[in-house]
Amino acid sequence: MSATMLPRLGLLFNHDWDALGFALHADRFAFDTAGFDLFSFPSNARLVGFDLQRFARAQAKRGRRRGWVGVLSHHEQFGALAAALVAEQLGLPGTAPEAILAAQHKLHARRVMQQVVPEASLDFAELDTEYGGEIPQGLRYPAYVKPVKAAFSVLARQVNGHQELHAHTRFGRRELWVIRRLVEPFDRVCRARLPEAGTAHRMLLEAPVQAPQFNLDGWVFQGRAQALGVVDAVMYPGTQAFMRWDHPSRLPEAVQRRALAVAQKFLAAIDFTHGMFNMEFFFDPATQRLSVIEFNPRLASQFGDLYRRVRGLDPHAMSIALAMGQDPAALAGVRRKDGAAASLVYRAFSADVVPPMPDARRRAAFTAEFPDGLLFAMPKRGHGLARDFKWLGSHRYGIVHLGGHDAQDLRARALRASSLLGWPAPYFEPRLERSPAMGELAAHWRASTLSATGAAP
Repeated sequence: MSATMLPRLGLLFNHDWDALGFALHADRFAFDTAGFDLFSFPSNARLVGFDLQRFARAQAKRGRRRGWVGVLSHHEQFGALAAALVAEQLGLPGTAPEAILAAQHKLHARRVMQQVVPEASLDFAELDTEYGGEIPQGLRYPAYVKPVKAAFSVLARQVNGHQELHAHTRFGRRELWVIRRLVEPFDRVCRARLPEAGTAHRMLLEAPVQAPQFNLDGWVFQGRAQALGVVDAVMYPGTQAFMRWDHPSRLPEAVQRRALAVAQKFLAAIDFTHGMFNMEFFFDPATQRLSVIEFNPRLASQFGDLYRRVRGLDPHAMSIALAMGQDPAALAGVRRKDGAAASLVYRAFSADVVPPMPDARRRAAFTAEFPDGLLFAMPKRGHGLARDFKWLGSHRYGIVHLGGHDAQDLRARALRASSLLGWPAPYFEPRLERSPAMGELAAHWRASTLSATGAAP
């Protein structure tokens, strides 16, 4: 079939993992792309004056002219909402914009969860202060603070005292410029379409949790939520920074089913009836408590390769089917290559010890030994590097995807690949072992912090 006869879809903010995932289908679909990269210059200069509604209107006009049969995006900051707005204007299958807003506005989502899945909802409160404003006295610590609207765990961390929270929320002029321009396009749409959520230009506090973390991925078609699978998150020891994502999950099947039941209730409550989703959650094996961290109303694109390797499922193909109004469950699978797979995240915790990027020789050696491996090098310097350490507490300088026959083979391959690249291997075997009781910690936090902020229980 010639390129002019291929079904044509709009891909918005199509970068990194999505660019790789959708490229696998370039022989069956014609793609029109739009949007910019938030993390590279000069592309991110388009943040100046960016208006999400104006962008969506322009893409809807383009899609009408080009004959789009679908429009989609898995970009958290702008793309998912933009695609929903465009689909609405073109009368194409898509997620309702209000459902995207309800999931991405973390404070509003917490309120909904408290009503419909209280057993899986963390205690929370709004941090009632403007960016850089004075922190209320009387809060009890530790507490977990995060922006109401953000992505990639930016500015999300546990704080252990007033001074630590105060320091974490001090922003320079350059930082405030970036924060406001990242949030305002979303907030403008939210004020018009979901005003009851309130402004997204603020932060919230949550009860801290000490328990293993997981990701449930899935899709909703004709109002029915189904699971794609679960990916385990492994942290760098003693930190809140992701070190690795593993699939298949070590989580018992019964707990995975509980996670899906929670997702089904929340998604129904926000009228999320069509689209891909990702639910981040804790599971404490000591208390058997499952607690939702947040919902992402789009595919977690970084995990797409893991599902292809281990389960023979292609989430990007599934998202294309949804964009065209088709049931993803009807798609044929792809060839499974591995029994286990991981997304390895290489981090530095000090600007003084950031390993060098692999040179051409090291890259060639990696490719020769691991031809199916994926390598992303992410060098930063100057303000970008300093902002990583301030906002994230670490610098993510590389990601590698690998598969293996089983978990043991995968680990050996990961150690070898890291050696070839000249990077310390991000490998540590997690265990679902007893953790501090969540109930006691949450009760203490609720009784002290929530009352201090004046939040209703």
